[in-house]
Amino acid sequence: MVDDGTHDGGTHDGGTHDGGTHDGGNHTGDTEGGAPQLGPKKKDARPIIWMIGFLVVALVVYFVLLGWRGFQLIATGTAAGIGLGLGVIALPLIGAWLIYATLRAGLEHQKLAAVIAEEGRELDISNLPHRASGRMERDAADELFAQVKAEWEADPNDWRNTYRIARAYDYAGDRPRARAMMKRAVAQFHGREQ
Repeated sequence: MVDDGTHDGGTHDGGTHDGGTHDGGNHTGDTEGGAPQLGPKKKDARPIIWMIGFLVVALVVYFVLLGWRGFQLIATGTAAGIGLGLGVIALPLIGAWLIYATLRAGLEHQKLAAVIAEEGRELDISNLPHRASGRMERDAADELFAQVKAEWEADPNDWRNTYRIARAYDYAGDRPRARAMMKRAVAQFHGREQ
């Protein structure tokens, strides 16, 4: 008998009996919150590495061009030229520091997210109602936040709970608190805060 891919009403064309999807070995929905498996995690890091490399090259070019112009202004010997030259040299240095700090924080957040996903503790928002814009409905975000806040208050020194409440703040639209709590989660993860 030839198997045509269908028997007993089932399909073998990439779909599943339970509504899940299996796309070429990438099993979506296999873990809580749709956490990626080990294979996709390695694949997901490549765009970040390329972005970092691009920014480093762009910064080097930026430093060279602005530094050269800054030294040209200083070489004029006038007070205005020296002042402008120092300003031209200082601004890219400040910008480089801000980019470095932002990228470092982003990489730290990704590290925490990977650990949380491996442990199956990422917040699962897949079944919560969302607006057409993609943002979570306010009532659902508030309910999620109340649940996560109770977990955090039970053990605020666990970086996992701090990470989860940072994510809940983000879903609730409170970005400043989300950033502050994520920074605290990173510090707790590295043992710099108890």
